[in-house]
Amino acid sequence: MVEAVQGAGVVVTGAGGGIGAALARRFAAEGARVVVNDLDAERAKAVADEIGGTAVPGDASAIVADARDALGGTVDVYCANAGVGSGGSEAAEEAVWELAWDVNVMAHVRAARALLPDWLERGSGRFVSTVSAAGLLTMIGAAPYSVTKHGAYAFAEWLSLTYRHRGIKVHAICPQGVRTDMLAATGSAGDLVLKPTAIEPQDVADALFRGIEEDRFLILPHPEVAGYHQARATDPDRWLTHMNHLQQKWEAAR
Repeated sequence: MVEAVQGAGVVVTGAGGGIGAALARRFAAEGARVVVNDLDAERAKAVADEIGGTAVPGDASAIVADARDALGGTVDVYCANAGVGSGGSEAAEEAVWELAWDVNVMAHVRAARALLPDWLERGSGRFVSTVSAAGLLTMIGAAPYSVTKHGAYAFAEWLSLTYRHRGIKVHAICPQGVRTDMLAATGSAGDLVLKPTAIEPQDVADALFRGIEEDRFLILPHPEVAGYHQARATDPDRWLTHMNHLQQKWEAAR
């Protein structure tokens, strides 16, 4: 058992399935009191009933107050997990870009606004951001997703460097392919880049808990992403050339 989460009040957004449901199950198994959030009220209730948690359905941007009430007045851990996997290029419609920005970035910002006053006053709180390896690297065929996941990572990084001396813990989870509905929706690009090394949602939860125990900011369920991230930083042109080869391979296959 991870002592840091035993008895803690935990909120997991987008927890009706996939990574979110795996996180909710793991927190509950570790002795936390869990609020399960999802836009789909039935899915949220099903997971909550399974783990002995509380369902608080609705828009992830606006549930902090209700979740706090459900937990008896205190949120100790907030998992900003809800996301949208918007594909497309620069030509994607404005509505697609706006939704990706709102869910993948601004929902995290709004949650932090609501949580930080209490956390800073008491000197503790834990913010978990489900980002993606696309937030460190990129993803072919998915400009809105890649760009906004970069934003989600940048916001998590900013929270950590700004508030860590005041007791705020931040974790950024950056997996590659995970066997969820979102992976299935990536189509041929996901089949090429993500599916061959895809892992289970539970593997992501396990990686997070190892990171909590080791007090690490960056959580890499696919350890090889560290090497890709380093290569991108040290020789960006070589890395971009490699990614462009993947792009060409994808275009040829289509």
